[in-house]
Amino acid sequence: MKRVEVTRCWTGLCSMQVCAIPDATDEEILEICNKENPSGTELGWGKVIREIEDVLGGNKGMLPGPCKDFPGRIHYLVFC
Repeated sequence: MKRVEVTRCWTGLCSMQVCAIPDATDEEILEICNKENPSGTELGWGKVIREIEDVLGGNKGMLPGPCKDFPGRIHYLVFC
């Protein structure tokens, strides 16, 4: 399995989900997202949600969570 895997191409109008190892950087995640699943917007995927301060409206359901299929990996939401 790669360090970063696209798991859901679209989770909303401008979001997608990836499964990654805990030390994957935002740059690494965004590079994979923009390469494997381009957003179709001019700026592409540009924000990895890591903390509540990153979430519009403070929706805690958007925060990273553990992967149920591969222990030790984390699911992140990415926004364009």
